[in-house]
Amino acid sequence: MVRSLQAQQRRQVRPQAGRPARRQIAYALLLGVVVALAPTGFGRAARAGGDERPAALVEITDLLRFEPAEVEVSPGDVVEWQSVSLLVHTVTADPARATLEGSVELPAGASPFDSGNIEPQGVFRHRFTTPGTYRYFCVPHEGIPMRGTIVVREPGKQGGAKTRSR
Repeated sequence: MVRSLQAQQRRQVRPQAGRPARRQIAYALLLGVVVALAPTGFGRAARAGGDERPAALVEITDLLRFEPAEVEVSPGDVVEWQSVSLLVHTVTADPARATLEGSVELPAGASPFDSGNIEPQGVFRHRFTTPGTYRYFCVPHEGIPMRGTIVVREPGKQGGAKTRSR
């Protein structure tokens, strides 16, 4: 019995004093990465507007829709898209990325934008500075069509500015 106990003790791997096991080091590194990235919202798309409260919130749904489909904001406002879908989506207002007529519309002078892939539970923000109508789409689901519209209107003004589209 003494021999079997000694054999079991020899088979057990124990970290030496002052040298933690590899698993402990791996856990410590993983914990450090999680703690370092947690405040940045790792796994989320790029954000514009920092921690500023958005003027409008659009949900990206499993029904392949932007809800609400149309939002009206003022120049300088930030719109936030939140994915509540299990799929990867984009928020894209770039005529160069569109393959179908009517997917994109931008006011004259406005720059195109593209969220890149928004993972499930991800967030994308964009600040709108140029008044007019912005029609955007989801690249993977353009053919559905999965589209939305942002209207940027000066307070007290009716109608929109001239636009360019594809």
